[in-house]
Amino acid sequence: MPTKDEIFEKIQVALVDALGVDDDEVTPEATLVGDLGAESIDFLDIVFRLEKGFDIKIPRGELFPEDVLTDSQYVQDGRVTEAGIEELRKRMPFANLAAFAENPVVQDFGNVLTVADMCRFVESKVEVAG
Repeated sequence: MPTKDEIFEKIQVALVDALGVDDDEVTPEATLVGDLGAESIDFLDIVFRLEKGFDIKIPRGELFPEDVLTDSQYVQDGRVTEAGIEELRKRMPFANLAAFAENPVVQDFGNVLTVADMCRFVESKVEVAG
């Protein structure tokens, strides 16, 4: 059973390896896209590394529900609708979507997910010690 610190450390290693960033850049507040430079192709590698590192299964779209961002039911004129925000909140309870909800431009969604969000996601998948 890993501690929260151990979860952060494993995620930090996974992101350093997947994105080629320095470990001091991987802080809880760092966004995956804006701060760490992750691109859509990197998310497959990140998911693979998390699955391996924590011995968990992450179904496609669970950590990064990109399908919501391409669904005309949830996106109009390049902006996520209120229904889309609700769907993202339902599918991403580990992420803080408050700032994104204020100005829900689809292109800005990549700046939402932080390292802390990823830690909360993994914590929800594994039992955490203490």
